[in-house]
Amino acid sequence: MLAAWQAAVREAPDRAAIKYFDGTITVSELDELSDAFAVALAERGVAQGDRVGVYLQNVPQFVIVLLAVWKIGAIAVSINPMNKERELATLLTDSGAVALVCLEDLYDVARKVVPGTDVQLVITTSELEYQTRDDPRVLGGIERVRHEGTEDMATLIDAHRGSTPAAVPIAPDDVAVLTYTSGTTGPPKGAMNTHRNFVFNAQTYRDWIGIGGQDAVFGVAPLFHITGLVGHVAIALLNPCTLILACRFEPNVTLDAVREHGATFTIGSITVFIALLNTPGAEREQLATLTKVYSGGAPVPPSTVEQFRDKFGHYIHCAYGLTETNSPSHLVPFGAKAPVDPASGAMSIGVPVYNTVVRIVDENRDDLPPGEIGELVVEGPEVVPGYWNKPEETAQALPGGALHTGDVGYLDNHGWFYLVDRKKDQINASGYKVWPREVEDVLYEHPAVREAAVVGVPDEYRGESVKAFVSLKPGMSADERELIEFSKERLAAYKYPRSIEQLDELPKTVTGKILRRELRGAT
Repeated sequence: MLAAWQAAVREAPDRAAIKYFDGTITVSELDELSDAFAVALAERGVAQGDRVGVYLQNVPQFVIVLLAVWKIGAIAVSINPMNKERELATLLTDSGAVALVCLEDLYDVARKVVPGTDVQLVITTSELEYQTRDDPRVLGGIERVRHEGTEDMATLIDAHRGSTPAAVPIAPDDVAVLTYTSGTTGPPKGAMNTHRNFVFNAQTYRDWIGIGGQDAVFGVAPLFHITGLVGHVAIALLNPCTLILACRFEPNVTLDAVREHGATFTIGSITVFIALLNTPGAEREQLATLTKVYSGGAPVPPSTVEQFRDKFGHYIHCAYGLTETNSPSHLVPFGAKAPVDPASGAMSIGVPVYNTVVRIVDENRDDLPPGEIGELVVEGPEVVPGYWNKPEETAQALPGGALHTGDVGYLDNHGWFYLVDRKKDQINASGYKVWPREVEDVLYEHPAVREAAVVGVPDEYRGESVKAFVSLKPGMSADERELIEFSKERLAAYKYPRSIEQLDELPKTVTGKILRRELRGAT
């Protein structure tokens, strides 16, 4: 990935690499800043193969740190900025990180964890750097603060400005970033995303969608997440093209930034687009330039796609992938409309991307024909070689290099793939299989429903019963009985929800994926 960036610097040194509120960093400036920080890290003992924790929001420093780490042959460890002490300790310990770059606001979490890890160097920075607008909607209340025992990133860069790090040989299969799985099926595992993985999928985005130097990528997905790392950062570094950042997702800030900076492409969770749809005063003109729109990471309801196109004029293309596939293994061809399966109402997740083979297998891992439901197995250049220091887990999930995703779906006769759900989310109601996704898609068709999630709850008679949680659109109303009857008219008798609970907001991950497991615990 570093070689691709160096080629980009030679090609377009004066192009805007990052826009952050009213601040701009050019390609050559980004290269200079990351050079200086790389020298600072090396002087403080960070060496080739070492791991460096990156505990930041969507700020320019994330990209600077990433490039600097690569320039000394080290490995970045991307850390969710919402992580608290237990999660942060797990990731730093598992990765063996020797250094940590974090926001000043997050140091109160880090200070309690670092002494019990291998971290010897903590560098802090602020969301207020590289801009002067201080937009109160996302930067309000933030003040600069220096913490004893840490070093300041800006000071280190200024002290080494103009210096370049010693060249370090980097092979395509060297690990670029450790990205940790969410830990839904056990402790988080560090997926070893290689430089080859990153370059391949950055090129996939570029060539599949037609993203060039004239484009501007809006970074709506968190940069620590594989979607942000590849679908935002890597594609912007490869082209190069402008990466627009706004610290964290806030609907009105997003609308303003897209219009101000002329964003043309983004990929994010469908909940991001639902939020934009339901933002009071949102106008079509605000997203006029955003002509290349993709969504992945969570099921995409067909009704939401139609509502978004009706309001903003742009079609949301589906994408599918996992941390272990470096973001997409499937994409809907740009400009094409994904088919919707008439039986289940599911929208296709697309077709396999370049050089990628995807099979549907049964419980014996035998291939299934079109139309049969089974587990998706992915093979291709985007698949990681394994998990950090976890050979048994690697052998189980990646036998022979083929990723067994744990996702259940099927292939139609025309080559389109459809995702049904996660294996663990299946509901068994009176011996019948119910996939939450199908019920959720029906609920999304109700005009009052903003978000929906379906789980199985214990039932003495049925074994499990279907329960739904919904949040409603602003100013809209619908009671439990109305929503149950709406579902009953559209679903088989064993599928419709027997109870529906309304919440102001459904629990989500930082990437916008609705957390069914938390809802199960609330029942």
